[in-house]
Amino acid sequence: MTIAILFMLLFGAIFLGMPIAFALGFSSVTTILLFSNDSLGSIAIKLFEAVSHHYTLLAIPFFILSSAFLSTGGVARRLINFATDAVGHVKGGLAMASVLACMLFAAVSGSSPATVAAIGSIVIAGMVRQGYPESYAAGAIANAGTLGILIPPSIVMLVYSAATEVSAAKMFMAGLVPGLMMGGILMIAIYISAWRMKLPAQPFPGFRALLRSGGKALAGLLLIILVLGTIYGGVASPTEAAAIAAIYAWLVAVIGYRDIGPLKDDPWKRSGEGLGAALVRSLWQIPLAITGSFVNREVRGVVLDGAKVAMMLLFIIANAMLFAHVLTTERIPHHIAEVIVSWGLPAWGFLIIVNLLLLAAGNFMEPSAILLIMAPILFPIATQLGIDPIHLGIIMVVNMEIGMLTPPVGLNLFVTAGITGHSIGWVIKACLPWLCLLLGFLMLITYVPVISLWLPNLLS
Repeated sequence: MTIAILFMLLFGAIFLGMPIAFALGFSSVTTILLFSNDSLGSIAIKLFEAVSHHYTLLAIPFFILSSAFLSTGGVARRLINFATDAVGHVKGGLAMASVLACMLFAAVSGSSPATVAAIGSIVIAGMVRQGYPESYAAGAIANAGTLGILIPPSIVMLVYSAATEVSAAKMFMAGLVPGLMMGGILMIAIYISAWRMKLPAQPFPGFRALLRSGGKALAGLLLIILVLGTIYGGVASPTEAAAIAAIYAWLVAVIGYRDIGPLKDDPWKRSGEGLGAALVRSLWQIPLAITGSFVNREVRGVVLDGAKVAMMLLFIIANAMLFAHVLTTERIPHHIAEVIVSWGLPAWGFLIIVNLLLLAAGNFMEPSAILLIMAPILFPIATQLGIDPIHLGIIMVVNMEIGMLTPPVGLNLFVTAGITGHSIGWVIKACLPWLCLLLGFLMLITYVPVISLWLPNLLS
């Protein structure tokens, strides 16, 4: 009865239009007050513990802040130029370059909507000017943007690690090969469709231009090495690496490229100058940049925007953890596990149920909330059936990717609609052909675990 009441309250509140964070908190508090033997004090304790006792979650604000600096600081534009010079000369190369740029930006942002916003706001209009159908461009970018939560570092992977106490570093390792594979699948699909649709290709700019654009994009590419290298090398934890990334992103945006901040209108700034030369030339201006950042309107605006996103996400996480606390207190995961195990399902049959549950939940809830609710339920069952926790985590993350593209709560749909100016219905129709690729990729990840586990096992 308690299980039914808890979930009825949750889905009833969601269908009435209540924000997901408030729906989670409302259903949890109501169940504790009226139908549970748990104490009222546990509500305050759990909300406090949600954001103070999970060290891994501290990485989320830092990754969001670094993503905000890189999005505002023009790193996305330089990554796009580099990707276009690298593969733009292939048939359908501009679309393939857009996917490559999404993969690169995903590796420095950790966020799917941020990837779509940063890359899509530049490349969709450019693809249309080059003769691509707008629906084709929008669908490709909306789907490629989902790689933001699969290619490490990933905020969603950090949430899964906090919910299950699985190593965040191993989750990052496990997401690298699937992320590269999904990006490759999208690029192959673009190449095939480009020949059928006779999409244009750009002339090859030459190796000198490629090296020049690569040098300008080097700052963003170095962040990938900085974050993943420190984690995999055992130098820093994911949280510490996220803090390093935030500082580095500020250095790149304010002192290196000078796209924002007190040095933006510096008369010594030279157009087309590489990052290394700019840093050497501006060593004497570092104190000015540090002190000026505290009062500069642009820098303060970036920090404020990052703080708003982080507070929103952490508020959702706190309420989702309170919901998970009610589940655990009422032994709901234990009862559900007993029921499912009693069915005698093999591992492959259980994974079908997992995918169906997560795909359904992705239509109505934010990825972090889904993981914090479903992971405590599915994790013990998967362990009993011999499914690797890391493999289960990647399956859940890929399901969350698909949830980013399914209405009514698909965040990538709203971002793409905002960029193109079209309705959500138009964006959904544009994404459907590409969504079929994601569903096929989900089946591949689900039943070929070596794709996810090869790199963690190798580096372990």
